Amino acid sequence: MGPADATLRIVLVGFMAAGKTTVGRRLAARLGWGFVDFDEVIEARTGLTVPGIFRTQGEAAFRALEAQLTDEFGCAPGVVLAPGGGWITQPRLLDALGPGSLVVWLRVSAQEAVRRALADDVHRPLLAGPDPLGKARLLLDEREPLYYLADAVVDVDGHEVDDVVGQITGRIRVLPDLNAAGPWPERTE
Repeated sequence: MGPADATLRIVLVGFMAAGKTTVGRRLAARLGWGFVDFDEVIEARTGLTVPGIFRTQGEAAFRALEAQLTDEFGCAPGVVLAPGGGWITQPRLLDALGPGSLVVWLRVSAQEAVRRALADDVHRPLLAGPDPLGKARLLLDEREPLYYLADAVVDVDGHEVDDVVGQITGRIRVLPDLNAAGPWPERTE
C-alpha cells in the first residue's frame, strides 16, 4: 500500500442517533486527529440550534450549511468529520471529499435510533410527531441506498463505542507523520 492509499480523513455517515459524534470524538482522540461535528459547528456559527434552523429557515438551509462545512473541511488531513444524518442526501458532497477520504456508514436500526433519540435531551425535528418509529423507518428506507455509497459499513446496534472505533481503525492506514494541527473549530462543550 503506497502513500496514495493512506487514509487522510474519515467521514462518519449514518442515521440520526447512530453515534457519529460519540464515535467520532473517540476515534479522533485515538488517532490524534481533529474532530468536526457539523451540528456543533453550525450551531456555534449561526447562534441557532439545529431544530431552530429547521423551524425558522427550513431543512434546505441546514443542508446548505452542511455543504459549506464539507467544502471547508472535506480535503483537510488528519480529521474525523461527523455530518448530520441527512448529509448523504446531497450526492455532490461525497464527490467534494478529497483523495484519502474514508466514508464509514455507522449502521443503526430504526428501533435503536428512536430509542437513543428519545433517551437524549436533543429535539430531533425529523422525528417530531405521534409516530417517531414510523418516521424513522421511512427516512431510513429513503436514505439507506445512499448510505451504501460509503466505503465501509460498521453495525452499531449492540456494540460498545470502543468496539466500533476498533472496527474503523482496523480498516485504515494512516501515515505516521500525518499532522493533525489544522484549523479545527473549538469544541463547544
